[in-house]
Amino acid sequence: MADPKAAVLTQLRNIQTRTGKSIAELHAALAAAGLAKHAEKRAWLMAQFQLGYGDANTVVHVVGAIPPELEGAPAAAAPDAAPAGDPLDAIYAGPKAALRPLHDAVLGALAAFGPFEISPKKAYVSLRRARQFAMVGPATREAIEIGINHKSLPAHPRLKALPAGGMCQATTRITDAAQIDGELVGWLRAAYDAAG
Repeated sequence: MADPKAAVLTQLRNIQTRTGKSIAELHAALAAAGLAKHAEKRAWLMAQFQLGYGDANTVVHVVGAIPPELEGAPAAAAPDAAPAGDPLDAIYAGPKAALRPLHDAVLGALAAFGPFEISPKKAYVSLRRARQFAMVGPATREAIEIGINHKSLPAHPRLKALPAGGMCQATTRITDAAQIDGELVGWLRAAYDAAG
């Protein structure tokens, strides 16, 4: 008889390979989506990451209980652990550290809009007013991904449309501060205004 625990571990590893995200990152994305019901979370994962029903169901089922044998599972915190420093230090660690100035340049351009909340997640930051208007984080070692939450974005070669029901309607990637141009700032401004 097959070991059910081993089968779940294999399934979770396969999900990580297919999505390019760790189970912890998928859980962080779910948490940021703000969904409450199991079925809503499962449907969101299916739409956002093109997971099948069973895979999405398993990801939701292990929220808060990632098997410790899974590579990349969060380690148990030491009882007297020191408080974390700047969350961006963790997001832009290792080979992605060179992207931190680009991240800062994006946020610098957005500062002219007015006040907004920066809510760090495990792999990105959520930018919010009354609701989220954008997400910023490393996509690869060379590029930052910017998610834009605005329903009336035009079709454009720089924008990748996302499935309905996600945290953002489109994303774009930048590799250089010169790409923080009027076009990108305009899309982000529209999202900022709509989130007020």
